[in-house]
Amino acid sequence: MSAARTLLDKLWDAHVVVPESAAAPAVIYIDLHLIHEVTSPQAFDELKARGLTVRRPERTLATMDHSTPTTAPTADGRRLYADAATEKQVVTLTQNCAAHGIELHGWDSPERGIVHVIGPELGRTQPGMTIVCGDSHTATHGAFGALAFGIGTTEVGHVLATQCLLQRKPKSLAITIDGELGPGVVAKDVILHVIGKLGMDGGTGHVLEYRGSTVRAMSMEARMTLCNMAIEAGARAGMVAVDEATIDWLRERLVNRQGMDPAAFARLEAGWRSYVSDDGATHDAELIVDARDIGPTITWGTNPGQVAGIDGAVPAELDARAAQALKYMGFSAGQRLAGTPVDVVFIGSCTNSRLSDLRAAADVMRGRRVAPGVRMLVVPGSDSLKRAAEAEGLDAVFRDAGAEWREAGCSMCIAMNGDLVPPGKLAVSTSNRNFEGRQGKGARTILASPLTAAACAVAGQLVDPRGSLFDGARALHA
Repeated sequence: MSAARTLLDKLWDAHVVVPESAAAPAVIYIDLHLIHEVTSPQAFDELKARGLTVRRPERTLATMDHSTPTTAPTADGRRLYADAATEKQVVTLTQNCAAHGIELHGWDSPERGIVHVIGPELGRTQPGMTIVCGDSHTATHGAFGALAFGIGTTEVGHVLATQCLLQRKPKSLAITIDGELGPGVVAKDVILHVIGKLGMDGGTGHVLEYRGSTVRAMSMEARMTLCNMAIEAGARAGMVAVDEATIDWLRERLVNRQGMDPAAFARLEAGWRSYVSDDGATHDAELIVDARDIGPTITWGTNPGQVAGIDGAVPAELDARAAQALKYMGFSAGQRLAGTPVDVVFIGSCTNSRLSDLRAAADVMRGRRVAPGVRMLVVPGSDSLKRAAEAEGLDAVFRDAGAEWREAGCSMCIAMNGDLVPPGKLAVSTSNRNFEGRQGKGARTILASPLTAAACAVAGQLVDPRGSLFDGARALHA
């Protein structure tokens, strides 16, 4: 009998072309290569310089998202880019995809959006795949029982040319979360809590496998939030084993929406269901989390591991790194977080821009107003999600509350497209990184769930979404 294997073992073994040795990494095959306008131009230039072509264009999927403006086009159809450099990135991607026969979801595509949103929405992200992209949050796709991770620009060129990649096998770290989440507690709170336990380096050299009753009860969108932020704990990737939720998501997109033959889907499903860790499989490490210990969670510092409950306080004792972060944020040791005034609220990014995120925020905002002096941007993750939200009237909820409803894109997550937090201002953001200057030079960022972010927009300050003002929000009891 063969030894019990983890999900990572199965994915790795299925894709090794040349095994690793002490002298060299393994060569692994890549099933799906996602590209966007920021990290691909240099890679295509390298191919051109070497006289190479894209090895498997049909296994490459492109979109434009990081540098794209989220404002509507002008009356004459012009896009208002932040500068000439960002516009050139978009134009160059369009030209490169046309030259190499790569499917591009550009301005003329009804499915355009954030790369880690459209892959799952289109059903291109599937169990058992290896998936890479020149973007650190590629781990998102691991929610489908895939091995997905970010790569550098040089590696982007290597995958374009060979459809393979040099890699050493990481270790496996099981994140076991059991118990029922309380009202107002969602996947973003869970992953911030986990990173707070691990620290921003605790997952280094590992792939995180999220498991346990809490994870099994989550939707696919919630699981994507967990996997998206695995990198923020230093991990190579995050993943969740395949179950009924995975199959149902893919059936809806491939069979019901795209017309795949049900018999063909059934054959795929039979293989997909094997992508689980075997009973008795041994992980290299494990973190056990009780879901009942998790409340609405936010960051207080300048990395995603510096977290506290929204009803808590900054730690009283800090090391030198934390003290420096605190100085940048303008907080003090032991300071209570609730009540701190906020200037900007951003709901969006590949972490929290999906339909369930927008619904949750709208439930808090419905019938309420953004506080005076607060700017709120709501940016859906794709054009298709934007249409779905508008069909439900969510855009009207946000607009009526005084928020800005934008076109799809990465927007204020990384602030490459002109959507910036002004210097010194404090933003509550549903994105994934709170590094110094991430959302604009001198900007200060607090990471939070869509529920917490929406509540802060209404209150004009850091506030617990479970407070009496928000008890009527349906999302708190979802």
